Amino acid sequence: MPKPKRVLFVCMGNIVRSPLAEHLFRKMAAERGLDGSFEADSAGTSIYHIGQHPDPRMREAAAKRGLSYDGVARHLEPEDLDHFDLILAMDRFNLMHILELAEQYVTQAEIGLLRDFDPQPGHEPDVPDPFYGGTAGFDATYDIVSRSLEALLDSLMQAEA
Repeated sequence: MPKPKRVLFVCMGNIVRSPLAEHLFRKMAAERGLDGSFEADSAGTSIYHIGQHPDPRMREAAAKRGLSYDGVARHLEPEDLDHFDLILAMDRFNLMHILELAEQYVTQAEIGLLRDFDPQPGHEPDVPDPFYGGTAGFDATYDIVSRSLEALLDSLMQAEA
């Protein structure tokens, strides 16, 4: 059996967007019968929220759609560049931090933006961070992450075929 493709999702604090992407990706892969084909995790580029649980507002938006999850925020580490095959940032600011880290360490990981997979035409490159907004922002972020992950999984499966 081939080793699982390892995917890391990265945002700033690892409490809103990246843990949503991690857990939703796992759920979608399982629903497609792809258990064992992928390993997913998430991390943050800042140290502000290390050890905290995911934002309850994002978890509430996810729960309305049937996704329940928990976890603990962690920081992006140099070892992640060696461990993961694909590292996807939620926005260009965090992508810049990942690329700066990658300049200091040898990595074979593909690095990019999650919204590179968003099938909706004419979108911004960043998954918006709803942290300082209201409920509608969390719902919109969920929808963006969801459709981008569906397309990501489609792309990963085509690459394996």
